[in-house]
Amino acid sequence: MKIAVIIVRVLMGLLFLFGSLVYFLNLFPQPELAGKTKIFMDGVNATTYLMPLIKITELLCGIAFVSGFFVPLATVVIAPIIVNIFFFHAFVAPEQGLPVAIFLVLANSFLAYAHWDKFKPLVAAK
Repeated sequence: MKIAVIIVRVLMGLLFLFGSLVYFLNLFPQPELAGKTKIFMDGVNATTYLMPLIKITELLCGIAFVSGFFVPLATVVIAPIIVNIFFFHAFVAPEQGLPVAIFLVLANSFLAYAHWDKFKPLVAAK
């Protein structure tokens, strides 16, 4: 189980590192968007702060996953972003990226399960 945790967290970390670095360094040209995806991304980009905030969070959590430091914290912090990635690909753009979104949900759930002893006090009824 320990090796599986390392493999999953490193893969997830590399995925977030790659995504955030591509965004900040403009490594690839932006594809032309159409339909619901264009409407959604126009709204996100209109806020001017949301996409950089998401990508900074992905970068920091990616570093945490790859390095192995603060993994339980990164698991909690990245969870809302993963939920939104999943719902975006499930409802707005189901023809692209859904397998990666499903992997992220399963990987984050697996890491939360692997670190459940750290989360027990958070969910204990008092």
